Amino acid sequence: MKKVYEMDFLGRKLTVETGELAKQANGSVLVRYGDTVVLSVCVMGKNTITSDFFPLTVLYQEKLYSVGKIPGGFIKRESRPTDEATLAARIIDRPIRPMFDERLRNEIQVVNTILSVDQDNSPVMAALFGSSLCLGISNIPFDGPVSGVVVGKIGKEFIINPTVKQMEESTLNLTVAGTKDAICMVEAGAQQLSEKDMLEAIMFGHEHIKKLCEFQQQIIDEIGREKVVLPLAEVDEEVDKAVRNFATKDMLAAIQIKDKLEKYAAIDEVKERTIENFTEVYADDEEIELKLKDVKKVVDLIEGEEVRRLITEKKIRPDGRKMDEIRPLSGYIDLLPRTHGSAVFTRGETQSLATTTLGALGEHQVLDGLGIEDMKRFMLHYNFPQFSVGETGRYGAPGRREIGHGALGERALAQVMPSEEEFPYTVRVVSEILESNGSSSQATICAGCLSLMAAGVPIKAPVAGIAMGLITSNTSKKYTILTDIQGLEDHMGDMDFKVAGTKKGITALQMDIKIKGVTKNILKEALAQAKKARMEILDFMAGIIEEPREYLSPYAPKVEMFYIKPEKIKDVIGRGGEMITKIILEASGVNTVTDKDAVKVDLDDDGKVTIYHNSQEVIDRTREMIESVVKEVEDGAIYTGKIVKVEDFGCFVELWPGCEGLCHVSQLAHERINKPSDLFKVGDEIRVKALGFDNRGRLNLSRKDTLPIPAGKDIKEEKDSKKKDKKVKKDKKHE
Repeated sequence: MKKVYEMDFLGRKLTVETGELAKQANGSVLVRYGDTVVLSVCVMGKNTITSDFFPLTVLYQEKLYSVGKIPGGFIKRESRPTDEATLAARIIDRPIRPMFDERLRNEIQVVNTILSVDQDNSPVMAALFGSSLCLGISNIPFDGPVSGVVVGKIGKEFIINPTVKQMEESTLNLTVAGTKDAICMVEAGAQQLSEKDMLEAIMFGHEHIKKLCEFQQQIIDEIGREKVVLPLAEVDEEVDKAVRNFATKDMLAAIQIKDKLEKYAAIDEVKERTIENFTEVYADDEEIELKLKDVKKVVDLIEGEEVRRLITEKKIRPDGRKMDEIRPLSGYIDLLPRTHGSAVFTRGETQSLATTTLGALGEHQVLDGLGIEDMKRFMLHYNFPQFSVGETGRYGAPGRREIGHGALGERALAQVMPSEEEFPYTVRVVSEILESNGSSSQATICAGCLSLMAAGVPIKAPVAGIAMGLITSNTSKKYTILTDIQGLEDHMGDMDFKVAGTKKGITALQMDIKIKGVTKNILKEALAQAKKARMEILDFMAGIIEEPREYLSPYAPKVEMFYIKPEKIKDVIGRGGEMITKIILEASGVNTVTDKDAVKVDLDDDGKVTIYHNSQEVIDRTREMIESVVKEVEDGAIYTGKIVKVEDFGCFVELWPGCEGLCHVSQLAHERINKPSDLFKVGDEIRVKALGFDNRGRLNLSRKDTLPIPAGKDIKEEKDSKKKDKKVKKDKKHE
């Protein structure tokens, strides 16, 4: 039976419909937010699986019909998710995952289908709301609800779920999610916002999240199904006790080894020795496979528990650092001679090689998604090869993690990138992770920033990033915030809180947690500790390169930008591109426009012309040719032109390429000329005066008016002029 629930959320209608669509799913809701419509459904597998992890999948399916578009390419249907869809799925996954018991082994899928998009009402926030609510009303065990909002900032005012126009003026783009009690996910890009303002924005968002959670709870209370009780992955008590007695002491020693590879080798040795021991112990047991599986689980638990206990109770980190201490830093620029910019940044055992490539504006990335933007001129891509952690593995298209880390780095650096007018290039930064022991996304930001400055990109300020961690005690309310977490602390910890920014303020923020939520005090402490670390890293980076270079690499394209009248663009392009092709070939001295040495020319509808080439001489030649095409004739001005055609009625004269006029036989000289070909030939240069255009748009020229008047003729012309003036006065008198 269909039910409809409505809420006025800050002047916009939020509507939930249930009971009509996708009724065979465990839970299904249609969420309408303005004209944005999202169908959110959840389904749970009937059988448990044998994996060692909770099998949750969150999908965000973009349908281009939702914005009235037909997909590009030959297939004309949606295929693999766009980066934006992948990032949206991550935004939904991160806050809802902690709300499940991680011991669940029934596969759960949450599918959001975007049916209609109103750009002023976020489909991502509608999908997050719908994901939580469909789980809440279903029989799937889920400890929600959760919800999220976008927070913008215009001047000193915070705005919830800003419109497209408001977001253009906003200095903040913050997505925050949480329950009615705590924050559980943060994602932000900001124009150097202070820690105080960022914390205030997060808490401002949480106040409105509470209202959305209350609305969900009302619906759940009315129509929610009773939650099923599912079998959980439990460990045999006897196995647990035996393994702890056997392995705890050796594991404690292993996790305190400072070197990563040596530490991990020692941990693996403890695990292998434990498995070997209990393989012998349970050799005659009929359930040996299940018991050995429990042995492995327990030894993994011991590792995590000991890391947690050492940090929270004894304030000892696995590598011996203080709680707020950064690992050793090193770095340099110009590793690669032929790239436009390159830098290596190393923090402990995490290392990023970043390169910067400059290209023409026409090389921007084309976006085929649901957003308003259809292109971007700054890109950051993150690659994580398996050798960076000393392992073999799959190589192929980037996964969700690589896309997410790249987007975070791009968001952090985009806030300080120069405008198109200041630096008319498409810019691509690529981070290759060569070594990893935690916080590789933040090493990417540091290396990427250094490579941009080495490439001569005039960024507004250097940016550095740091990853903070949180370890809570299992036995008390104590918690510890860690600066610059390494892999083991990230894996065993409760929070991964990444903060990037300049000396002035924050440019990007991302927080993921494994617990139900964090408080304002924890966030405040983490932000303060992150700021201290960021300042240390920025000081270190300044020792490598203090500010962007004032020159570009000799291998980077030079650029020149100027404006012509918009109506002249068609003349520069020519019929079928004939004129622009001619300009490119002649200016570059190449045979085809696809030649690597061909000059690049971008023409915008507003009349902006941008020219790129490694040679300034080629750029200058290209500009001269374009200016000659769009150059306009001034009435009465004198030009030197070349005769291109001789007829009995006069000569056609080219003033510059693309501009021709007729010098009539009567305008060739003061004396009468019977046959122009007797005096002139093609290729002759003559000086002519512009007489203007006739009513058919043809340019008239005069050679006669540039020549001295023959003796005696000037007296006759003066008399003729006086007669003409008398006649005009007489005519006016009669009028």
